[in-house]
Amino acid sequence: MFNINGYEFLILGIIAVLVIGPKRLPEYAQKFRNFVKEARRMASGARDQLKEESGVDLSTIDWQKLDPRQYDPRRIIREALLDDEPGQLAVGAATPTPPMPEVPPMMPVRETVRLSQGQKAPWDTEAT
Repeated sequence: MFNINGYEFLILGIIAVLVIGPKRLPEYAQKFRNFVKEARRMASGARDQLKEESGVDLSTIDWQKLDPRQYDPRRIIREALLDDEPGQLAVGAATPTPPMPEVPPMMPVRETVRLSQGQKAPWDTEAT
């Protein structure tokens, strides 16, 4: 959960003993234990309440399918336009349409206008 290995946990324990002191350490350890138990209970209760109110079991959701990094608008549009339901042909088509090849996006052509020697650049008096 916190990605703490054994050595880091040992160092944190030593620092806790030095800062809190050996006399108060058991009391603080018990408070920490109670806090962790309460946090787990609250998380479990929230999960159960969400499942109860929405009617959806969170363990059955395919989270990878909902990952925004999987979003490719070109693929989604291509699938929506070209893919029909299985076993059906497109209206007016004798055979299914082959998938479209990947086309790189066209870059706009940028035209550079050069001023002649000694010509002043245009000035807009209403600009900032």
